[in-house]
Amino acid sequence: MDIHYPTDAALLRSEIAAAAARMIAQDGADYASAKRRAAEQILGRSKTRKVRGEILPDNAQIEEEVRIYHALFSGDSQPARLLHLRQIAQRLMQDLAPFNPHLTGAVLNGSAGEHSDLHLQLFTDNPKDVALFLLNKDVSFEVSEAPRSQHRPARDPVETLSFLWHNEGVHLAIYGPDDLRGSNKSKSERANLAALQALIAESQSDET
Repeated sequence: MDIHYPTDAALLRSEIAAAAARMIAQDGADYASAKRRAAEQILGRSKTRKVRGEILPDNAQIEEEVRIYHALFSGDSQPARLLHLRQIAQRLMQDLAPFNPHLTGAVLNGSAGEHSDLHLQLFTDNPKDVALFLLNKDVSFEVSEAPRSQHRPARDPVETLSFLWHNEGVHLAIYGPDDLRGSNKSKSERANLAALQALIAESQSDET
């Protein structure tokens, strides 16, 4: 029977992933900045600029390390926090029903912790309707833009509205209806209201 030992690159990748996960869990860092800071911490800033792509962990590996961190250090509190965030998301998605909201990110995949925000994708013909909806609810928000995809940077950027709702950070990324129909995202990466409600019911049944 052959025994396969991890390569130096695999060991470094695991170390960077674990360090990035701590930053996400403890400080609420986003994945991109946590990955960069973790690489600089372990490799040094000058080496990080030259490092090859295979040394850096992907988001899936970091996400798994976040789960491990929560299991080790917040196993008693993290499930309740996750359920709370999902219930908040459910109420918000009910309000935003005209814009076909879908939940993404840590609150969906189960790795959310103390510092996690809610990330929703909306699909509507008129992004201005979302802003008007929030203004009518007396919600103050900030507007930002991000590239639609690293693979399709030439397309129009995605507008995101960010605000506090029930003391939780919320980020609404606004897409057109065709973006939902033409998306390659799997159901595990995005959930509509019915799918979220099923997750909530499942977690509550596990507690009883």
